[in-house]
Amino acid sequence: MRVRKGAAPHRRAAEVPAREITLPGGRELTLTRRHFLYGVAGVTALALMGAGAAYGASQSRDSDGTATLSVPESSVVSSNDFESVKDADAPVVANTTIKLPYGSLVWACDDDIAACLLPTETGKPLVEMGLLNLKSGKCVTVLEHAIAEEEGFEIYDVRANAAGAIWTEADILDGVWRVYAAARSKKGLGEAKLLDEGDVNWEMPTLACSGDYGYWQRLPQLDGNARVEDSLLKRAAFGTDAAEVVYESQGRMACAPTSCGDAIIATPRARTSGTYYQMTRIDGTTGAVTDACVLPSSMKPMECSWAPNGFTFVFDGIYSYGDGIANLGTYLPYEPVANALASDGETENASTDAQHSVSIEAVNPATRAYSQVPWFHFAREPRSAPSWCGNWLMIRSQTNLCAIDLAGRRVFPLAAENGANDYGDFLASTHLGKRAVSFSNIDYTPIGGEQEKYCLVKVWEEA
Repeated sequence: MRVRKGAAPHRRAAEVPAREITLPGGRELTLTRRHFLYGVAGVTALALMGAGAAYGASQSRDSDGTATLSVPESSVVSSNDFESVKDADAPVVANTTIKLPYGSLVWACDDDIAACLLPTETGKPLVEMGLLNLKSGKCVTVLEHAIAEEEGFEIYDVRANAAGAIWTEADILDGVWRVYAAARSKKGLGEAKLLDEGDVNWEMPTLACSGDYGYWQRLPQLDGNARVEDSLLKRAAFGTDAAEVVYESQGRMACAPTSCGDAIIATPRARTSGTYYQMTRIDGTTGAVTDACVLPSSMKPMECSWAPNGFTFVFDGIYSYGDGIANLGTYLPYEPVANALASDGETENASTDAQHSVSIEAVNPATRAYSQVPWFHFAREPRSAPSWCGNWLMIRSQTNLCAIDLAGRRVFPLAAENGANDYGDFLASTHLGKRAVSFSNIDYTPIGGEQEKYCLVKVWEEA
């Protein structure tokens, strides 16, 4: 077990010009970020995702009894109408900065712990797994190589919170993967438990965690033998191997699940005819569905998460229908949405119902409630799901992070670190908390000095 604690970095005087780059979401996000930073064996190029294909449709409401989100343009407040306030007056500050090895990846879903993949100085293992304490700034290496390293596996992805960690290992040459999890211990992590495994017919699972549980999403490959199988959101309590299905989707889910503190946000298909993606909030402890909202037919979010007012979601494409909810960018309700999911008493518990889902009749009232409030649109090409830092909405905009005051209609751009790679600061957090985490990889050589190369992690808090 090794402990890293970085000092505050030196700054370079000259600005580094930014270049636009699109990072895809879900599994593609994990792969692309890793390829961009330090590569994976067998991969020789970075595949950039474009703005996304626009789906065509003649209307946003269907005739099969499915209520879909319908918001007129007059009910959408745009970030273009907000005042831009200089960085010096920003309401959030990076109270803690940590240096990690260049090429590190970071994910945070609570206020205490962030999960890290730390590149090694050798080609094998490719990465180590670390847990970063957001209070002390110490990063502890808890897994120096894959559990199944001798079989050709590498650590691929990880999520963690104060209760435990869940990660995937893969043998990319043979197309096989495994999901492991372990509870936190005084030494870092307890005994690793094998939770699931699959082959080329199933995509590498995407991960999340909430409370005492690790979650993973299992999707069939589009061209594999399992392509007609249902998509599953599964979980297991940290420290056990008792896996269970939490939600079942008749068709592929739209994007990866998101850890939002005490809840998991998933995007299964709604239980109705046609292709409707249903934003679904699942209680992280009970596994019960606590809120849901159905998007218009074929509208597919790149990311979906949760805000104090309700669901937030991200489009990386432009749709030719949907009225006020149709352009690329980030959307969230401008006012709180009353939870109408259980108003008719018909809500099914996703953790105990035999079908592990909720009926469209139970979801319709909640969807209508979301259609009755004004919405906020952050009109920039999205890079990741937003997060919250106290009372401030944190969104990644191009190469900068922004802190947003919804009530005061103000945007505070946070200056990107000088010397950062082209993608700038990346928002690592997805939850609602008092801290938000970002990271950027720095590679520059000061005039007359030596090359500096490291990953800079910033822990933001309200000023």
